[in-house]
Amino acid sequence: MKIIGIFLLWCLLFAVCWPLALLAIILAPLVWLIALPFRLLGVCVQATFSLIKALLYLPTRLLSGPKPV
Repeated sequence: MKIIGIFLLWCLLFAVCWPLALLAIILAPLVWLIALPFRLLGVCVQATFSLIKALLYLPTRLLSGPKPV
């Protein structure tokens, strides 16, 4: 559904200003390539914080006993 919305917005941009729409088509993959390392860095940082949180909460989880089903 998101792709259809993006396509419709691009069609509207193409109808209003076609050079800008063509520039957007050309630059979109380049922007994605530049943003990719930052997204990977964000995943790594989030995983690191999740690991630290799990290590900090481990004694509490061990001492609380089994959860009732």
